[in-house]
Amino acid sequence: MAKNDLKLLDCTLRDGGYVNNWNWGFQRAKEIVQSLVDANVEVVEVGFLRNVEKYNPDITVCNYIEELNKLLPEETKGTMFSAMAMRSNYDIEKLSKYSGKGIEMIRITAHDYDIEDGMDFAKRVKEKGYKLSINPINIMGYSDEKILWIIDQVNKIQPYQFSIVDTFGSMKRRDLDRIVSIVDHNLDKNIRLALHLHENMSLSCCLAQNFIDKHLNRALAVDGSLMGIGRIPGNLPIELIADYLNDYTDNRYDIDYLMDAIQDYIAPIKGKVEWGYTPAYFLSARYNLHRNYAEYYLEKGDLTNRDINHILARFEQSKKTAFDSAYADKLYEEYKNHQIDDSEDREKLNHILQDRNILVIAPGTSIKKYKSQITNFIEQNNPVIISVNFVPNEYKVDFAFYSNNKRFSKINNHVCKTIITSNLIDGSADYTIDYNSLSGAFNQGCNSLIMVLKLLKGMNVKSITLAGADGYSEEGDNYYSSNIRSYSEHGNRFNVAVSEAIHNLDVKVDFLTPSKYNII
Repeated sequence: MAKNDLKLLDCTLRDGGYVNNWNWGFQRAKEIVQSLVDANVEVVEVGFLRNVEKYNPDITVCNYIEELNKLLPEETKGTMFSAMAMRSNYDIEKLSKYSGKGIEMIRITAHDYDIEDGMDFAKRVKEKGYKLSINPINIMGYSDEKILWIIDQVNKIQPYQFSIVDTFGSMKRRDLDRIVSIVDHNLDKNIRLALHLHENMSLSCCLAQNFIDKHLNRALAVDGSLMGIGRIPGNLPIELIADYLNDYTDNRYDIDYLMDAIQDYIAPIKGKVEWGYTPAYFLSARYNLHRNYAEYYLEKGDLTNRDINHILARFEQSKKTAFDSAYADKLYEEYKNHQIDDSEDREKLNHILQDRNILVIAPGTSIKKYKSQITNFIEQNNPVIISVNFVPNEYKVDFAFYSNNKRFSKINNHVCKTIITSNLIDGSADYTIDYNSLSGAFNQGCNSLIMVLKLLKGMNVKSITLAGADGYSEEGDNYYSSNIRSYSEHGNRFNVAVSEAIHNLDVKVDFLTPSKYNII
């Protein structure tokens, strides 16, 4: 791979400071900076600009850029220095104009709920003469349309750099491919594209390599920290990606200086405070949730990783980005109250369903359009018919499965046997299945179709066929009847997620009617 304009940015003193409250000690912080300069790291971020009570030279969080500049060496060897500021906790009036020396780049960040104000904040930074990097928090939480809006705003501001930030560590390779493609094709080519990753799924180094190997026709940057230090589970270890770049590009980093810095300054901290991959933080990433939720449930002390998985699966989209302890407690109490022993009902169902063909009918419009095909299938295969969250008038079903209390409460006269999940506390049914045992198989919340399939997986059935599982279209009707319509907005990403969930259940499913889920 030929050399291109690719820079490594080390954020040890800034992002790594979550581990030790940024209390590095003044001299140790200076020595870490010097080690990174000696290792030929192109950009070193030395701390946060934040509203604090007073200056403490041992802490890398400061009110004024002049205070952070005290950490810089006299001989910089071409290294650029940066600091980070968040719109919501820094008074931009404290930032003096760039003097031509010292910290040259300011990386600004903002949440999804204040991203528009964040763009105004970014403009103010640029007006003061600094190289500007715009780093929106949690790009995985944005729709493609919103990402395009952000890029449009960035192009108008014309910063030095724009960063793809995987705040909750939920990014996988296909996510990276999709987001990089959107950004690269729409971001002005003169703006550097950077990547900031976390270790929730132990994928940061693989994703960084994939990003580098795309050979994008633009200037690039990749963030990392020594030994991946950062608030658990941590960041991309800069020494690993530096070694990769040494092997496959013309970049040259002195790994010895990085190893010395790790041994002298970082490893002793890890003996006291842990970071790195843990299952609970993988689960928070799986659902693209604020990491504090995983931490909160771990501290409860009475939840297994399986329990945490099932609780996190219930989160509403609006509660994912900002930590809400009251909401977390509400779901915790609901979960504990809904645990039941369903072994007897499962055994009864298994006796009925084992070695039988199963037809699952979902409420898509195709159950009307393809009525003749469905009727023929029923006549030829004599399946046990299970409907999902409704009872169709067109077909005689054997069981109706409900996990949605709103749908279940509308049924006055049950014309078939009913199977409900234990969260439907106001209803009585023929069979009740522990809700917690079926949730957690879908990474965008709870999905009744996936729950039915998970239940059937353990029933020794002969075959499973789906009808009416049409998937979601942004145009047209998605439900065969308007009175069961859901007003949640879904699109193709949701269809892909359902398809992947079905695939991950490792259960063979045949689609009798056309479905946007039938793509894997």
